[in-house]
Amino acid sequence: MSDVEKSGFVSKVIGPKKRWRAYKGRVKELPENHRAAVEAIERHLMHFVPTDADSNASMFEDLADLFEQAAANGTPIREIVGDDPVEFVETFAQNYSEGGYVPPRAKKQLTEAVERAADGEDAATA
Repeated sequence: MSDVEKSGFVSKVIGPKKRWRAYKGRVKELPENHRAAVEAIERHLMHFVPTDADSNASMFEDLADLFEQAAANGTPIREIVGDDPVEFVETFAQNYSEGGYVPPRAKKQLTEAVERAADGEDAATA
């Protein structure tokens, strides 16, 4: 794959680089456990490539909005994602694309990562 092809693929997956950097900066400012949950969701969302870069950039920006508001309101991660993080992410992604096939291993990794983030949040508030 040439550099031009890679650049086009990357833009389709993450959207315009300027928006991606802004999104990553916002995520970096989240409390540690919220950031860990967002990063796990982000990795999972990479399996859902929308039809255009703007939709994908909007999807990540909306994810940051959701977690920023939750952190500001003191909303626990479990209240955001519910009992099934995979279901949450797949439903969330459907708002932006038709989604794609996600291997069972990726679903398991998401569930485990969100559980660690939520458990860490519970330990911090105890």
